[in-house]
Amino acid sequence: MALTHITLRDFVIVHALELDMGSGFTVLTGETGAGKSILIDALQLALGARADASVVREGASRCEISAEFDVTPATRDWLQEAGFDTDNSLLLRRTIDATGKSRAFINGSPATATQLRELGELLLDIHGQHAWQSLTRPDAVRQLLDGYAQADTRPVRHAWQAWREARQALDDARRAQDTLATERERLAWQIGELDKLAPGEQEWEELNTQHGRLSNAQALMDAAQQANALLEGDEQAGALTLLARASQSLSELALVEPEFQALADVLASAQAQAEDAAHSLHAYLRRADLDPDRLAQLDERLGLWVSLARRYKRTPEELPAVWVQWKKDLARLEAAGDLQALEVAEQQASDAYLKAARTLSRQRQKAAPALAQAVTAAMQQLGMQGGRFEVQLQGLEESAQHGLEDVQFLVAGHAGSTPRPVGKVASGGELSRIALAIAVTTSELGEAGTLIFDEVDSGVGGAVAETVGRLMKQLGCHRQVLAVTHLPQVAACADRHLVVSKQLTDGRIGSRVDLTSGEDRIHEIARMLGGEKLSATTLAHAREMLGTTLV
Repeated sequence: MALTHITLRDFVIVHALELDMGSGFTVLTGETGAGKSILIDALQLALGARADASVVREGASRCEISAEFDVTPATRDWLQEAGFDTDNSLLLRRTIDATGKSRAFINGSPATATQLRELGELLLDIHGQHAWQSLTRPDAVRQLLDGYAQADTRPVRHAWQAWREARQALDDARRAQDTLATERERLAWQIGELDKLAPGEQEWEELNTQHGRLSNAQALMDAAQQANALLEGDEQAGALTLLARASQSLSELALVEPEFQALADVLASAQAQAEDAAHSLHAYLRRADLDPDRLAQLDERLGLWVSLARRYKRTPEELPAVWVQWKKDLARLEAAGDLQALEVAEQQASDAYLKAARTLSRQRQKAAPALAQAVTAAMQQLGMQGGRFEVQLQGLEESAQHGLEDVQFLVAGHAGSTPRPVGKVASGGELSRIALAIAVTTSELGEAGTLIFDEVDSGVGGAVAETVGRLMKQLGCHRQVLAVTHLPQVAACADRHLVVSKQLTDGRIGSRVDLTSGEDRIHEIARMLGGEKLSATTLAHAREMLGTTLV
């Protein structure tokens, strides 16, 4: 079982609803206008469908939809990869306020509508009452066959995109050969000019620091010599001597005035620091050099930096990055101008596409007769005896993103007729039955644990309706099946029967959903058979259909 519980709050005309779902085949019935499709609409919203304010019950500030599912290995893997909690159950919740603003949650954590849709593909497979319309759309027909073949079409799409990009690069290069040559020459000349400078990443700042030091070398040396003379001086006037004498004078009387000792220590510390400064000044003067030759070299190199920066309208600091970028641009242009390499790349991309597309074609060729046979068999049970369904693969003149062929469904409505395209030969009722046959055939595939049929049985009745019911019950043996139906023959085959009804509460109309059984279910089947006025005949017929012995 997959879907276990549904909760609705202020959704359309539902004030509050909590519904436990069961395994097997469940039908949802009710009078016209009672809101039989409300549950389906709510589930679609919970699984990421587009939301708007119209789904909020009149007078309410917001609506809330919750759907709880069993966790399968596939959904557990998806939750782990997406970073959501992986409990034993999966809770999806969606709220929409009166302004249309929507919020979504997966196991209590905020989620996006895209994530809900991705997860929904693993949980539900919904077949709507207008499913037949998709049988005339080439993309939908192709997806049906690919799904039946369990073919992964992503490699073909990716290979097609890569081939198209390679082909575009080759075409662009062929058209732009003259322009590329001119651009390459310009870049090569500019790079050659910067090669003469070979600007380092931090060189501009270092050059300025060195130049500033050398251009002021004489003033720096004079200042260092003067400071050293004031510190060391003669034995009477040097700062070091005076500090030592001051410290000694206070220390000699520290026994008389204890406060003097702290002051003497401060002076001694200052003397030590001054001696360190004198030592550093000696070291600076030993290595200091006016070096006019080095200063001239720096002047020349700084001038080249400034000249090139002005020529290319950049700041000197930008030149290293510009040099690197121009080299990259030149490499790109040279690669773009290498037609032989581009032709090889285009051919390799073409070969990769054709390999993936041919693999997909083989899968389609294998699946097409199997799908045709399965749908044909289902058609015989749905009142189209002698009818035949075919899947035609038509090779394309030019390869496409979806492969090397188009897919078309052909149908012969009765024995002896020639199969023709579905949209041109079938009536509305036949189209509905063909869509149902395809739905029943393909619904056995995929990972979704819950199958939903929303009035796909419209346009059928009588014995065919009984067959539809039996087919859905058969599906319910392996998957959870929920069907919205107006046919009593289908409803009578269900394992569980939910009835949607309208009720007036506090002057307002609302919908409710109840699980029905026993006499109540007999009355609902009888209503579906003969309308609101129940007769003994319709009740007896309902009992017979349900196979009961109730009196």
